[in-house]
Amino acid sequence: MDDHDPGATHKGIQEVAEMLGVTQRTLRFYEDNGLISPQRVSGTRIYSRRDVGRMQLILRGKRLGFSIREIREFLDLYDSDPAQHGQMDHLLSRVREKISDLQAQQVALEKTIAELLQIEAEAAEQLAKGED
Repeated sequence: MDDHDPGATHKGIQEVAEMLGVTQRTLRFYEDNGLISPQRVSGTRIYSRRDVGRMQLILRGKRLGFSIREIREFLDLYDSDPAQHGQMDHLLSRVREKISDLQAQQVALEKTIAELLQIEAEAAEQLAKGED
């Protein structure tokens, strides 16, 4: 195994962490939660392409705001449905829910920002009056 060969099928924890831009602790966390299962060779974690691919999916899911439970569901569906139809249906449903939630949050944020801008304008106006 050559950990410096980008085409190598197995990589050590440090190389995988650097490649994915995460800490080794992050990789151990997802292993502890059963989302990845690197091999052990003389006590050293060895990551396969599959492990790295799963980590990429996990990190993408986290960036998109999915919980560990939801990510586990996606990965389990992927493992059980080679054609990925079930996974895609489930993913589509979850993505639509997430979009709806984020759009609702966006509306709430826009209202809050508008209200804060109004308060700011009123406060600035009061200060200007006091300086006259």
